[in-house]
Amino acid sequence: MSRRTSFQPPSWLPVDPYILMLIGTVVLAALLPASGTAAEAVGGVSTGAVALLFFLYGARLSTREALDGLRHWRLHLTVLVCTFALFPLLGLAAGGLVPYVLTPQLYGGLLFLCLVPSTIQSSIAFTSIARGNVPAAICAGSFSSLVGIFLTPLLAALLIGGGGGFSADSLLRIVLQLLVPFAAGQLLRRWVGGFLVRHKKALGYVDRGSILLVVYTAFSQGVTEGVWHRVSPGRLGVLVGVEAVLLAVMLTLSWYGAKRLGFGRADRIAIQFAGSKKSLAAGLPMASVLFGAEASLAVLPLMLFHQMQLMVCAVIAKRRSRDADTDADALRSVPSATAPG
Repeated sequence: MSRRTSFQPPSWLPVDPYILMLIGTVVLAALLPASGTAAEAVGGVSTGAVALLFFLYGARLSTREALDGLRHWRLHLTVLVCTFALFPLLGLAAGGLVPYVLTPQLYGGLLFLCLVPSTIQSSIAFTSIARGNVPAAICAGSFSSLVGIFLTPLLAALLIGGGGGFSADSLLRIVLQLLVPFAAGQLLRRWVGGFLVRHKKALGYVDRGSILLVVYTAFSQGVTEGVWHRVSPGRLGVLVGVEAVLLAVMLTLSWYGAKRLGFGRADRIAIQFAGSKKSLAAGLPMASVLFGAEASLAVLPLMLFHQMQLMVCAVIAKRRSRDADTDADALRSVPSATAPG
């Protein structure tokens, strides 16, 4: 995985431009949903796009870099616990909000959000801005993404089960549509890795275009099946509030929990950003495979959480950076112990 990232949250724009594209895709699906033969064609293309997406994930994940990162195993284990243990526990606790606060469909999406892996690009960017341990953020994000490809479907089968459109053959579809292309990418990385590096920008468009296609397919299916008649604006507002609490709890637990475990400031920054965030890029394709007709509602909490985490973490990263500057100035102002008195 390259150590550079193209993600740089603009200081002047409160909304990620890609989120605007996702919103536009949702609006397009609401106004012009694919149906009938067109829906079958779009669904087939979407399936192929998801397989291509995970092939590229596999081809770009550096096994050597991931193995090198094992030297900092305590940090990576802490991030994995935050991502695949604390988040799911909070998601299960939120089940008490059904049906009075959240509908079963929205709760299914919220619980799925708690199961997806952490981000890579934005975790690296925010860790860098905050003067944290960037190499650790790179490896932690990579480990989380790799583990999530296997663990997220298993956790979904265990915790979501037959609800939310999840069916018994979902794991088989995960293997064929996600794991097989991912494994093929890893096997062919030696030969295609150089090509991917040379065409990194173009492949970024493939990544994002594939996700937009998945979103259009999922929301088109939801519109044609009348899923959106079950959600009111009030319910959406409550969902945003619940997700704000979820994000605040994870940011607090990851920061102060890492402190209690004895990690230094740079490592705590990497743990906080990698351990409190969820990957939209990994979650959307998985949801399309796992939830079928219910995918539009299942991905809605993840889309909202993604934008929220970008905005909140951008503020935190800048504050951590200012704190680092203040600490450095304070150290420079302290007279040296060896200086003449």
